[in-house]
Amino acid sequence: MTRDPALVGLPPSVSAGQAAAQFDQLQKKLVPLWKLIESFNAEEQTIVVVPSMSVDMTATGSEAHGYEERFLFLLLLLAQPRAKMIYVTSQAIHPSVIEYYLDLLSGVIPSHAMRRLTLLSPYDDSNRPLSLKLLERPLLLERIEAGILNKDRAHLICYNTTFLERNLALRLGIPLYGADPLHLSFGTKTGCRQLFARAGINHPLGFDDLNSIDDVVSALVQMHAKRPSIAQAIVKLNEGVSGEGNATVDLSNLSEPANATIAERVRGMRFEHGKVNFNDYAAKFRARGGVVEERVGVGAKEVRSPSVQLRITPLGKVELLSTHDQMLGGPTGQTYLGCIFPADVAYAVAITHDAAKVGELLRDAGVIGRQFLTGGIYDPESATFIAPNGHKKFLVASDHLESPKYKGFTPDDLFDVVVRRGLHFGQVRQTGVVFHMLSGLGSRGRLGLTAVGNSPEEAQSIFDEAKRILDEEARFDQLS
Repeated sequence: MTRDPALVGLPPSVSAGQAAAQFDQLQKKLVPLWKLIESFNAEEQTIVVVPSMSVDMTATGSEAHGYEERFLFLLLLLAQPRAKMIYVTSQAIHPSVIEYYLDLLSGVIPSHAMRRLTLLSPYDDSNRPLSLKLLERPLLLERIEAGILNKDRAHLICYNTTFLERNLALRLGIPLYGADPLHLSFGTKTGCRQLFARAGINHPLGFDDLNSIDDVVSALVQMHAKRPSIAQAIVKLNEGVSGEGNATVDLSNLSEPANATIAERVRGMRFEHGKVNFNDYAAKFRARGGVVEERVGVGAKEVRSPSVQLRITPLGKVELLSTHDQMLGGPTGQTYLGCIFPADVAYAVAITHDAAKVGELLRDAGVIGRQFLTGGIYDPESATFIAPNGHKKFLVASDHLESPKYKGFTPDDLFDVVVRRGLHFGQVRQTGVVFHMLSGLGSRGRLGLTAVGNSPEEAQSIFDEAKRILDEEARFDQLS
């Protein structure tokens, strides 16, 4: 008899009901812990960071490790003088990268923060979730658990939360700062469309909760009948990151009968990830389901893709953190490349209000989750972020700064450029550049860059200047 996949990593004696009940009890610890954090009490606490990406992605090797390093901003939590952190990645992180982040801490001596940081790794570069790698290694779990001095003052942070991350929390005996996996459906494309509908938020014409390519064809026939002017539609797998799982269907100049032509167009749809083939995609769609919706803005001179970030605290408070205008690229313009903060003032406040409606629905369902480099306060009514020095802050960020020439950089080379050319983020002026995802330098020539300025123009100028300097300093000779 095959065991429930939701129980992977747990003792055979634990049933699904017992696991759910144990997790509920653990999560109750977040309430007093959160009150302690919000009171800025200098009490000891342990933060266990396991940036496990339990999602369907094609990232492998250094790229996947780069996403695990993306969470290194959490090292800034070591600004709390009695906070201890255990940070786990699939592969070891270059020591200079850790030193670089600790140097960004304000009011803390980097060496003091380093003593409170434990770095661990299973040294496993396979394309599997980090949480699963840990669940397979009881000795490594024991080392993590041994580093937690008080389980009533400890919590786990992961990239996303599935039953694997829940089970890791159960094995460690600490609560997980994230949504219960019973709420996973809210994070799917179907769940998002349904939340928008419940909240009364405008969203593209389309259909959700589809389970086959035949369902997609039927939905597109109905959409075309309702709006014959549709030029393109996007098919999306329920689970997808950064545009992966998306495919574009051309609906222009349909011949009659439209339904037969639409079926042909679906078979010829263009995938955002070029390595995908139709049969594999159809199989994934049957297994995971998905949605189809009109592609808005086809033919427009400019298309915007704004987003809002919020968190729901364990105390049930919905906190609006920021707005972004996403920068998109890729074969069909659906791959996330980076963002500009804040979103355009023309609509930033409006989308913030819509996001609050969704946040309240999620809060009422019992969802909790997520976490600034500069510290400060975000004002949702003006859609601006005010740093402690009183200045408004703006940023331009990219996860995809990439060039074959960048393969010539090691992290130490990059940091040498940062110091020599004055690119380092300054805590006094609170402007400058922060690099991230550096593990992809040697293999892919790829890194992330966030430029912070006191105006949108300054942030963009800092970003452009940093890229110009990198291109100027890069040295890489490929052997023929």
